[in-house]
Amino acid sequence: MQKDSKIALAFCGTAIGLLFISVLVRGSTPQTPLQANSGISMENGIQIIDMTAKGGFSPSSITAKAGVPTELRVATNGTYDCSSTLVIPSLSYQKTLKPTGTETITISSEKATGTLNGTCGMGMYKFQIAFK
Repeated sequence: MQKDSKIALAFCGTAIGLLFISVLVRGSTPQTPLQANSGISMENGIQIIDMTAKGGFSPSSITAKAGVPTELRVATNGTYDCSSTLVIPSLSYQKTLKPTGTETITISSEKATGTLNGTCGMGMYKFQIAFK
């Protein structure tokens, strides 16, 4: 075996070993799941739902309190994909969001019931808010 081949084989073996160790470490470390309600707060009796739009909507599944006046705040930061166009059929809402900023959508307590579905302009990215 040539000297260069031995060096390449040693390098590949080390890289594979490090990859294997990182997989083992990640597998043994508990991962914190994305909490569906991590973006919900209350301000002056209004339920605030914070969401981001870029390459989809995050979080894409939210459980919120029903029958409470709600503001959905959708933040963008350099968003130029189809998630920059927000469509919420049950609210008759459709708007192209600014590439960077926050859009606030008011949801009355009467509309804050059941499941509210939203999508991007092309229907590729979806989100839902379950009011319970």
